[in-house]
Amino acid sequence: MLKKDQYNSFIRDVAQQLGFDYCGFSEAGFMEEDARRLESWLNAKMQGTMDYMDNHFDKRVNPSLLVPGAQSVITLLMNYYPDEVQDSVTPKISKYAYGTDYHLVIKEKLNQLLQQIRLNIGAVEGRGFVDSAPVLERSWAVRSGLGWVGKNGNLLTKKSGSFFFIATLITDLNITPDAPFSTDHCGTCTKCIDACPTQAILPDKVIDGSKCISYFTIELKEAVIPETYRGHFQDWMFGCDVCQDVCPWNRFAAPHREPAFTPIPEILHFTKADWQGLEEDAFREIFKHSPLKRTKYKNIQRNLQFIQTEKKG
Repeated sequence: MLKKDQYNSFIRDVAQQLGFDYCGFSEAGFMEEDARRLESWLNAKMQGTMDYMDNHFDKRVNPSLLVPGAQSVITLLMNYYPDEVQDSVTPKISKYAYGTDYHLVIKEKLNQLLQQIRLNIGAVEGRGFVDSAPVLERSWAVRSGLGWVGKNGNLLTKKSGSFFFIATLITDLNITPDAPFSTDHCGTCTKCIDACPTQAILPDKVIDGSKCISYFTIELKEAVIPETYRGHFQDWMFGCDVCQDVCPWNRFAAPHREPAFTPIPEILHFTKADWQGLEEDAFREIFKHSPLKRTKYKNIQRNLQFIQTEKKG
């Protein structure tokens, strides 16, 4: 079995072998400042109709409520930046959704990482989370020394930008923490704020989720998108990458190496006519392992209709 001074390097090596690009460690503890920010954000109703954001507040800011006896939080980043682009006539889809659903891909890798920790270190309790549980991933990433939160609300790294999935492994293993990332490298830049089509990016790194194109095209369950936003979607049918695409730090983004994130051909090449002619059964088959299935067929068609007619509005 490994000694404590070997834990960090061992876990980083295994993480790299599994395809993670960054790995950092922080001490598990109550997140007092984050609790205040989250409470303020919720009180301002910036979650829109995302009622699940109101749930499990205590768990979001206290990892010991998710893993009893939690001592350490391991944060991992996995690049998803594609080396292929959509055709110019294709309705825009956020890059993170080009391939297989990242929840499926990364959760399996987290399970493998935890298994290797148990085999080489001992009986360790832990739970892995990938954007589907009450965990403040970006805050843990900053605490683990991996980067800073930009004005667009995304985690930014100096070497590679922001096109990363964030995964979190909370454990009762005592691991030496990394120094938190303490410098904000956005400076006076406001490119993301200026470029946001719906003015969803507010000062002080606050994102009004109820105004974000990603919210309207993915999270909103209503049959109709508010008319006040017609003409602002810029052909985004699923998600939105504008604030990342304009970020100067993403000039350092390099293509990912994960085969599961290889783009589904239809995402790259389907025209609006192709999407309109797509039957629901075909949609379910083509996108059965894709993040697009979360929005469901009827809301994909709703989004398509909205961007199809917005230039006429």
